[in-house]
Amino acid sequence: MVRATVLEAAHPQIGAALIDNSTFVAHPWRRLRNTFLSMQRMFGDDDHVRQREAARLNRLHARLNGADARDRPYDAMDPDVRAWVVATLFESAVTMCRLSGQPLEQQAMERLYAEFQAFLAALGDEAGHLPPSLHEFWHYYDRVVEEELENTEAMRIILYKLFDHLPAPPLLHGLPTLWAAGRAIAGPVIGAITVASLPEPFRRRAGLPELPGAQTLMQGAYLAVGLARVLPDGWIQADTISDLLSLSPDSDDPRARSINALRDTMNRAGALIRLISPLPPEPTPTAQGATQRSAEEFFQEVLDQTGNGWLDWPDLAAMARELSSRLDLDEPEETQLYNAFADWWRELQSALDTDGDGRISAEEYAAAAASLAGPALIKVAEVLFDATDKDGNEIIDADEYRTLFRTAFQRDTAGTETAYTRSAFIKDFLSFMTGRHRTSPYDPLLAEA
Repeated sequence: MVRATVLEAAHPQIGAALIDNSTFVAHPWRRLRNTFLSMQRMFGDDDHVRQREAARLNRLHARLNGADARDRPYDAMDPDVRAWVVATLFESAVTMCRLSGQPLEQQAMERLYAEFQAFLAALGDEAGHLPPSLHEFWHYYDRVVEEELENTEAMRIILYKLFDHLPAPPLLHGLPTLWAAGRAIAGPVIGAITVASLPEPFRRRAGLPELPGAQTLMQGAYLAVGLARVLPDGWIQADTISDLLSLSPDSDDPRARSINALRDTMNRAGALIRLISPLPPEPTPTAQGATQRSAEEFFQEVLDQTGNGWLDWPDLAAMARELSSRLDLDEPEETQLYNAFADWWRELQSALDTDGDGRISAEEYAAAAASLAGPALIKVAEVLFDATDKDGNEIIDADEYRTLFRTAFQRDTAGTETAYTRSAFIKDFLSFMTGRHRTSPYDPLLAEA
């Protein structure tokens, strides 16, 4: 996945779209899980599910367009760009098998290529943007690598910055020292392995430095991964691992008990590391058992979804995208949610963008944070409630609650009521979106990585 993403990000149009719109910097684990879920739907056996997911991806891509820093336009619906995304997934899968000591036979490779061609066809793209045969594909792939790929900002972030600052997945929350220690070792190693696995012509042209011994390290890492074939199937399913990493400790998923036991073990390991490494400052607990959050933290963790240091429309669009994905919305509910966020963005611009540059800085937000709770944000909450309340009975039941929050049915801000009414939901949502306290379950909704 990392190698394919790097090759995608090296394409100028894709790199620009990632920089402007993607949450891969601030919320990489959430982004990874959503990618696995989408791939499951597209490559599964249920044709109806595949058609719905293709329609959802097309709606998502239709909203992603703009221009890069050199004023070159990008459009996520460009069929040549979409073909390159599919090409990187296919080629990286073939390369993974080869480097891990399990090269695909010609017939298996042709079947795999046909599946990726079908993936592109399911999106509605006409034939011809990917070559019709596997033999022609390699000429196409080499040409794009040599003529179109660039050393883009998005590619550099993935290779050299993302792993240095990679936030902990929900599984490792509360273990900052243990996570930082592992990341300090794994980050540079993953970067070196990825660079060494890239096509040599592109590495030379992009000026990507290859560390001494990186090829040997890369070969060893892939061969070690290849040995995973002897493990039980349930241990090596990427989507299963992703689900576990994102599992909340207070979920009613039966696996949560095992996760909590694992966290206890990790806490003991973290205690050993704390003997030789200082911990970052712990948040200050409040009387309600939550933790205080400064305006700066709220801006960074919740509002700045793309991680670029500003609040602008792509951040709110990312919120709408995540909520639509969690609730598996179709039209017109998805568009209603996007429109509600668009109205909120216009309200925020009017209230907070004091210098008129079309975006809101952390300082502008902190100076007038109370303006967040205007009529447009209330409308967002109303639309979100209606989308969550699938049966329309004006109450969010346990199953609907679990679909949105992915936790057990519980309330942490509204007393002991078992029903979750419209008014209580809107009150809690507004409190979270304008407040200074971390809350469960609303933090996993938009704040967690």
